[in-house]
Amino acid sequence: MFDFNSIVSPVLAFVEQHQQWAAPIVFALAFGESLAVLSIFIPATVLLLGIGALIEASGLSFWPIWMAASLGAILGDTVSYIIGYYFKDGVKRMWPLSRHPEMVAQAESFFARYGVWGVAVGRFFGPARAVVPLLAGILAMRQIPFQIANIGSAFAWSFAMLAPGAAALKLLDHLPNSSEGWLRMLGL
Repeated sequence: MFDFNSIVSPVLAFVEQHQQWAAPIVFALAFGESLAVLSIFIPATVLLLGIGALIEASGLSFWPIWMAASLGAILGDTVSYIIGYYFKDGVKRMWPLSRHPEMVAQAESFFARYGVWGVAVGRFFGPARAVVPLLAGILAMRQIPFQIANIGSAFAWSFAMLAPGAAALKLLDHLPNSSEGWLRMLGL
């Protein structure tokens, strides 16, 4: 079994030591997390949450890193859509989708039920994240509605991945470190 911790710790340490690489690394992580099949092998969610904490701890600017994550997610979904659009049902016969037809069936059902909203909502659900855009392409969803859902959800998803870590550290800095401070904060 593959140990994701063997990737997470070194990547976070590298970003902390080489802050100028934070945005390109976040772009690559978001791209990989959003790209069909590749997303299975990348622990991007954990890394993005950790990098969010590093943003606050290291004094990095949130906005360029958020933009990099958003653009990576947009590009990953777009590439997945294009693959599905051009290769159609042949993609379902390729590994790993061929070994998990139940996952494909669930994603198809999800997409059929929610349509363009499925693209936006699907980004927030692990395995569906990269499969839904692929199926949107297979089912030849129109490009403009797909891209509207793709772009809007990418910005929201990227914020949801990075902001909690940054906000948690900011909150910890403002919490009282003594019982008297807690009592004052609670108005007691």
